[in-house]
Amino acid sequence: MKLGIALSTLALVALPTFGFAMCTSEQHAMSCAEGTVYDAETATCVIATTS
Repeated sequence: MKLGIALSTLALVALPTFGFAMCTSEQHAMSCAEGTVYDAETATCVIATTS
């Protein structure tokens, strides 16, 4: 009985960490300040230009 509870607790604690580990850098959300946009080539926020 104690072993089952211990394994269940371990699973509930460990499983969310695998969810975070599976994200690639392309999947992370990036927020830029107003007036800037995300540049994927440099992985930074750059000033937005209008045409």
